[in-house]
Amino acid sequence: MKVIDGKALAASLRAEIAKGVEELKTAKSVTPGLAVILVGDNPASVSYVTAKEKACREAGMASREVRLPADTPEADLLALVRELNADPAVHGILVQLPLPKHIGEKNVIDAIAPEKDVDGFTPVNVGRMMIGEECFLPCTPHGIVKLIEFSGMDIAGKHAVVIGRSNIVGKPVAALLSRKETNATVTLCHTGTRDLAHFTRQADIVVVAAGRAGTLTGDMLKPGATVIDVGVNRIEDPSRPRGYRLVGDADFDSCAAVAGAITPVPGGVGPMTITMLLWNTLEAARRSAR
Repeated sequence: MKVIDGKALAASLRAEIAKGVEELKTAKSVTPGLAVILVGDNPASVSYVTAKEKACREAGMASREVRLPADTPEADLLALVRELNADPAVHGILVQLPLPKHIGEKNVIDAIAPEKDVDGFTPVNVGRMMIGEECFLPCTPHGIVKLIEFSGMDIAGKHAVVIGRSNIVGKPVAALLSRKETNATVTLCHTGTRDLAHFTRQADIVVVAAGRAGTLTGDMLKPGATVIDVGVNRIEDPSRPRGYRLVGDADFDSCAAVAGAITPVPGGVGPMTITMLLWNTLEAARRSAR
């Protein structure tokens, strides 16, 4: 059984991205720039934004962080997005989610120019992804495909089961795995699926993004399957300094006993999300310099 090291793959890709950034600076005098907007002070969001800033600096990119108070009116946020859309030094715009309840997430995402939508969330990029046109692929799903390839599995012709139908992970990863470039046969399961194990036992690849610990166990797997665990769940653990530990949606020990390859939590999918954000930002800057 192979543990798929997301940190190692992320490090390799980030080195490749940093090289691409340097080449773009030299050839076109263009420094890829990412603007990140954070509304409020959600601790998880603050931590994530800080990590993005650090990753940008390490890749040689320009990072612009805009922090707004939690009571910022939606109109003010939309005005800021329009301002960044018009700024030639900004190649990627990311609005950290979730937003305060009085702000419509859809309105904000829709306001981002598709050519700067490095999260791959705007309807234009989602639509292009679905019909196989050039677009910015959503970061976590794109990272998942990279991890499966990194594990050594040839995705073409395999049966992939995706557990979870969120717009951020489940639906887009199912779409990516079924595109001609990857060519898997995909089954999308969710809370309405009867007898989940019936489907997972047929799968060569299982992507579990249900948001619930213990969703996938070893007895639900086909021997030798590749398991990509997207979940991050806090479980109380008095033996840990913080009083909790992080686990995925898959029961790691029982799944590892059956799987051919599996991602750990943490250290699997997580490092890939920011990496693919940098990947998209570099690509946005390249397109702007054409």
